[in-house]
Amino acid sequence: MVETPGEDGRDVLAGRNVLARIAYGHHGGRPTLYRGSPRLDVHMVAQDATPFTEVWVTDRPVRCGLQDNLVYAEDGQHFFCAVRVAPSGVYRDAVHTAYGTAFRLAAQRGYTELFRMWNLVGDITGDNAEGTEIYQDFCTGRARAFDDWSDHFDGLPAATGIGSLGAGVDLYFLACRPGRATHVENPRQTPAYRYPDRYGAAPPSFARATHLTSDGYGPSTLYVSGTASILGDDTVHPGDVERQLDVALANIETLVSRENLREHGLDDGYALAALDCVKVYVRDAEHLPAVRAACAGVFSDDADVAFFNVGICRPDLLVEIEGICR
Repeated sequence: MVETPGEDGRDVLAGRNVLARIAYGHHGGRPTLYRGSPRLDVHMVAQDATPFTEVWVTDRPVRCGLQDNLVYAEDGQHFFCAVRVAPSGVYRDAVHTAYGTAFRLAAQRGYTELFRMWNLVGDITGDNAEGTEIYQDFCTGRARAFDDWSDHFDGLPAATGIGSLGAGVDLYFLACRPGRATHVENPRQTPAYRYPDRYGAAPPSFARATHLTSDGYGPSTLYVSGTASILGDDTVHPGDVERQLDVALANIETLVSRENLREHGLDDGYALAALDCVKVYVRDAEHLPAVRAACAGVFSDDADVAFFNVGICRPDLLVEIEGICR
């Protein structure tokens, strides 16, 4: 299975089947079936910026459907699911329900290894109707769902929790048949699920990366979570985007290294230049030129890199990066 960027999926490799499309564009909407596969539209791009479509493709036949306000697709080895949580004064109960419904569907179909999730949260560091930060409110609902389904899903997957330009919460995830996923932590960072309660009533539910062994159709893959300027559990270099970018890149470099992956029983290892399907999230528009220039000197010329001007999960974080190593 492969993620490939493009305009509405028209550049997907010939002979591949579309598992899902996620349109990072000028507006959002409920997930639906489009051209026979799931599509999720998320408001992530300002009107004067270029939309970006993420397309997940597979060599296997795909079966899709709508159920319980979810859109999903499966190819016998991989499962995609997307759901939108409507704008609300308080999100935790709705997020708990949405996650639980999605987990139930994945488990019923036998896809019990979660390996990559995205959570796109409107006004992510704003306050909800009770005065709690929206991201913390969201994390409480998500953590409850993981607790409910801990007997069915082993471990927490790679994930991104990032701001969006719309209201509400859009979430989508990928899962597979059991026996292929290894979740990876970073020695430079406290596991997010062990953060102290000063970051909220429930800690974020994700691993720093997830390694997926080959299904026989392609190479093994390492999915790198959204990574920022955090050492231990502390934000470092607040107010300095260039130094925050350096720390985020150093965190990824350590995370994907052969030394770290061997600590998790894996034989793979990567350099920063191997990172592809990169998304770079920048909080303040005035920092975009500097971040673009710095990233151009780090990532391969062949890498697909997309930049988004959106909020990040802590008010003092200025930049966050995710990607995939194959």
